[in-house]
Amino acid sequence: MFFGHKNKSQIELKVDLGDLQNEKENLTSFLQLHLKVSVSQVQDKLRVDSEKVSVQELQHVVTTFVYHRDLNGTHWVSVEGATVKINRFKVTEKKETHEKEPPHQTAAQSWGL
Repeated sequence: MFFGHKNKSQIELKVDLGDLQNEKENLTSFLQLHLKVSVSQVQDKLRVDSEKVSVQELQHVVTTFVYHRDLNGTHWVSVEGATVKINRFKVTEKKETHEKEPPHQTAAQSWGL
C-alpha cells in the first residue's frame, strides 16, 4: 500500500436496496448495462466487481437508477464505507394548523362604544 490507500481490487462494493427488494433484478441489469461489470446477489444486497468501479461511480449509477424509476420522491442514495445504500425518506406528520379564532370582542366593544 502506498500512502495508506487500498487497492480497488481489495474493496468489496455492495449495494443495499433497503426496502426496494422488488427492484433487485432491475437494478442488477441496470448496473451490468451501465458499468459493464459482473453483479451478483448476496443475501439482500448486490455485490459489484470493484476492480473497475469506484464507490463514487457506483453511487452515481445507483442514483441514476433511482431517478429513472421515479423513486427519487421517496428514496435517496448514500455511501457508507464500501456500501451504496438506498434509503427511504422519513415522513414526518404535519400538525394541522387551526385558523385563529376571532377575539370575542371587537376593539369598539372593548372600549364600550
